[in-house]
Amino acid sequence: MKFQFSAARCAQALAAIGLGATTISAYAITPFTISDIRVEGLQRIEPGTVFSYLPIKQGDTFDDDKASEVIRKLYATGFFNDVNVSTEGNVVIVKVEERPAIGTIDFAGIHEFEKDALTKALNSVGLSPGRYYDKALIDKAEQELKRQYLTRGFYAAEVTTTISPLDRNRVGVLFSVVEGPSAKIRQVNFIGNHVFSDGTLRDEMQLSTPNWFSWYTKNDLYSKDKLTGDLENVRNYYLNRGYLEFNIESTQVQLSPDKKDMYLTITVHEGQPYTISSIKLAGNLLDREAELSKLVKIKAGDRFSAEKLQATTKAIVDKLGEYGYAFATVNAVPQIDQEHHKVDLTLNVDPSRRVYVRRVNIEGNTKTRDEVVRREMRQLESSWFDSGRLALSKDRINRLGYFTDVDVTTVPVEGTPDQVDIDVKVTEKPTGTLSLGLGYGSGEGPIVSAGVSQDNVFGSGTSLSLNVNTSTTFRTLTVTQVDPYFTIDGIKRITDVYYRTSEPLYYSSVNDTSFRIITMGADTKFGIPFSEADMVYFGLGLEQNRLDVDATTPQSYKDYVTDFGRVSNNVPVTVGWSRDNRDSVLVPSRGYYVQANAEYGTPIATTTYYKTDVQAQYYYSFARGFVLGLNFQGGYGNGLSGKPYPIFKNYYAGGIGSVRGYEPSSLGPRDVTTNDPIGGSKLLVGNIELTFPLPGTGYDRTLRVFTFFDGGNVWGSEGDSTGANGLRYGYGVGLEWISPIGPLKLDFGLPLVKHAGDQYQKFQFQIGTAF
Repeated sequence: MKFQFSAARCAQALAAIGLGATTISAYAITPFTISDIRVEGLQRIEPGTVFSYLPIKQGDTFDDDKASEVIRKLYATGFFNDVNVSTEGNVVIVKVEERPAIGTIDFAGIHEFEKDALTKALNSVGLSPGRYYDKALIDKAEQELKRQYLTRGFYAAEVTTTISPLDRNRVGVLFSVVEGPSAKIRQVNFIGNHVFSDGTLRDEMQLSTPNWFSWYTKNDLYSKDKLTGDLENVRNYYLNRGYLEFNIESTQVQLSPDKKDMYLTITVHEGQPYTISSIKLAGNLLDREAELSKLVKIKAGDRFSAEKLQATTKAIVDKLGEYGYAFATVNAVPQIDQEHHKVDLTLNVDPSRRVYVRRVNIEGNTKTRDEVVRREMRQLESSWFDSGRLALSKDRINRLGYFTDVDVTTVPVEGTPDQVDIDVKVTEKPTGTLSLGLGYGSGEGPIVSAGVSQDNVFGSGTSLSLNVNTSTTFRTLTVTQVDPYFTIDGIKRITDVYYRTSEPLYYSSVNDTSFRIITMGADTKFGIPFSEADMVYFGLGLEQNRLDVDATTPQSYKDYVTDFGRVSNNVPVTVGWSRDNRDSVLVPSRGYYVQANAEYGTPIATTTYYKTDVQAQYYYSFARGFVLGLNFQGGYGNGLSGKPYPIFKNYYAGGIGSVRGYEPSSLGPRDVTTNDPIGGSKLLVGNIELTFPLPGTGYDRTLRVFTFFDGGNVWGSEGDSTGANGLRYGYGVGLEWISPIGPLKLDFGLPLVKHAGDQYQKFQFQIGTAF
């Protein structure tokens, strides 16, 4: 007799797990010994997978309870829409209906997002190809897509889902999106502010009404996270100016009926400003009260400032950390006098316990060798904990450029109160670069550049690069290898092999000249650090310069070839020093950089000379986003042993990176016959730049405008050239953008001093570093 398990008999169990009814039989199962088990209805799932979940096997006794347990177990896997258990003789037959799997996920109508970004968002909620189809999961995915659009201000976005059957019991999921218009912030209003104007408070916010540059900043699109940050900025603005009673009472966000406009209304309570009546240190000061008191950045009589108070507590904690107290805390206890609007501050210092470092653990470096990271550590194992050295270690690891993220944490050693471990977790990033660029340099003509570099060859920390740059007047091919730890003591070795050609007369009145300077050579420099910011360089090179002259070549070059030949060999010895104290190499806002270099052309070659170069940069941020930059460059060269200074070592001035407003390399001495610029052996250039955020972009450091004032010139020997030798000055404005292809600088400069024969150029651009 054939029996089919009745779902009615286990309806209570089935209802508990949300199952639908199956075919109902009036017969119950008479217990029997199982001789075989068959599974029917499988399409994608392997039979072995089903048998691994079955609570029965051949030889077991089968009854109603076992049948109910089979159904519960198989439904619990989530693989099936329906499970039916029946018997035929002593054979148990399990018939299943598989849930369809998601075969493909696609999108239609998307313009605001990349497909990969939305796919990643759906993965975060559990929807991906290969997962079983679940209507609840699809609904959740729709809500996530709408949320993604809300973050960009598309409040009218609609998402429709279409499910299409595919082969092998799969389905395709298509999300069709009607994006609609994005909602722009039309007004940001403040209520209750009397001390500071609406405009002043809006300047503290990222969100704003549309302006001519909103397409780049997206600051006119409402975001809850941005608004939270903006409200905190407004709060800090008041607290930093003494308004201890300040409070944001309410925030209203209104959306227009057509979902195109948004209106923000922020109600605030300002209160009265508070001054500090007294401030004192308390707690365990470790007999260092005088030293710690010097770190207090506010004093009695000052207007209260949360920013200065936070800086004070941090400075004290950092100082205690330098003495080994890794878990020091400083709690500010205010006593507020509301009647007289004064506050008495007590800083309770708790140094906790002094600890030393047991072990430094490096994690996450899948490619970079441990030693490359470990040699940058200034916090050593088995020594007292020092927060200053730990911060310096993190900065040095970050400056390697091999990692996207560096996280340094202090972990107490369990069971040992005076020991900690330092966990350094790094996230590797690709350090190889293959680049190809095409541009146009005003004064240089078309520019093609290509390069391949690897900054971390085989994880060793050594870099190797090949770069090609070509323009109408200047071409170069350079191979550079840098070993930052040539010795275990941190001596750096830099090796360059180069080939350059220069056509300095391309833009002169002579258009058919074949005159060029060809330079090829190699050099090796060793950098010896003697502090964290200072390095001394020693180098030796081998160089050959060839001058291809013709009838149009300036007389000074012809004379040099007559006296010393067309080919000049050079064996230069260099000595240098540099100190870098800037907060950023790419976008500095404070600190300074100084370098000095001396080069000596040894008498074993054709040329004998010396030259010295000095450069100094200083940056000072006197207001948020406003940076004053000063730059000075000086150079001096002369011949030795009765020989003149080599003409191919001349300095040039004019153009971007020098004195803007003049043609590149056009300043200084000119040839007496052709009146072409020939450079000189003496250089003096100074630059003043005031950089500030582009209006409407907030405080975006990657896009800034600046004004500048430049001065300088080049001088040569008397009697071998013509032209005025006074300083030239230029002024103007510019735009600086840290673009995906590198720092881009655009200048519009005007000459302030004009002399006959000077060549001017108002618009210039450069891809490179500051100044």
